[in-house]
Amino acid sequence: MKARLLGVVLFALAFPQAAFARGTFDPVKEFEQHDWVPIHVGPLDLSITKAVAYLMLGTVLTILLGILLMRVRLGIEPGVRQTIGEQIYEVAQVQIAEQGLPAKAIGRWFPYVASLMLFIFVVNLLGFIPLPLTGETWHGIPVWGIYAATSSISVTLALALLTFVFTHVEGIRWNGAVRYFKSWIPEAPKPLLGLIVPLEILGQFMRLISLSVRLFANMLAGHILILTFIGLIFILQSFALIPVVIFAAGFYIFEVVIVVGIQAFIFAALSAIYIGSAIEPEH
Repeated sequence: MKARLLGVVLFALAFPQAAFARGTFDPVKEFEQHDWVPIHVGPLDLSITKAVAYLMLGTVLTILLGILLMRVRLGIEPGVRQTIGEQIYEVAQVQIAEQGLPAKAIGRWFPYVASLMLFIFVVNLLGFIPLPLTGETWHGIPVWGIYAATSSISVTLALALLTFVFTHVEGIRWNGAVRYFKSWIPEAPKPLLGLIVPLEILGQFMRLISLSVRLFANMLAGHILILTFIGLIFILQSFALIPVVIFAAGFYIFEVVIVVGIQAFIFAALSAIYIGSAIEPEH
């Protein structure tokens, strides 16, 4: 009985709008951004919002996780902690860097793709852990809730923009501007080049869109579904929703165990492939 009561209290603290405002819960509002600390430098808006707070926390945790797993008290016979660190390193090295980057560029770009994978994984995972970072209070108590910074298109677009810029900078650095941009023009009859070349240029920019939208859409859709299930439970307040609760719990576990890691892996792997293809465009 005590455990059940504690669970209800924690749920209410996490989602008080749904628990105490029957029929008014709107999951989309959970993704609205409000300035916590307004910072404006000329036309630039550098204000601290909920997404920025989660990114800062994710950055700190990523650094701590890397140090803890791969830098502290390493031994010849690894323990559980060191084994986890080595497994993460092996995935980043073998499955991402070596598959997407040419051998001559692994030393330079492995740190980037590995950090990208670990950072996105941590930020995604934070999105499924209730934290008092909603910016709201209930009777003076901070409201706990779930939110993923990667469910914001501005965040995923910024990450994708890094890969986009690095891709073309490396392509020019290794091949020279003329040879690199010439590699965008495929072998085709001249009458078709007027159609193919614009499509090839558009395809380069579509990489930027595909990287950012894939991560954003998956995280946003998952969170909206979870919040919708929670809202239905409190709004309808019926035992008939027990199957919905079971399904919601299963979906939550699926998101945490599968989607969080898969999306981080895909983003880092595609980044490695794009950079590698720019370095060696003939491949």
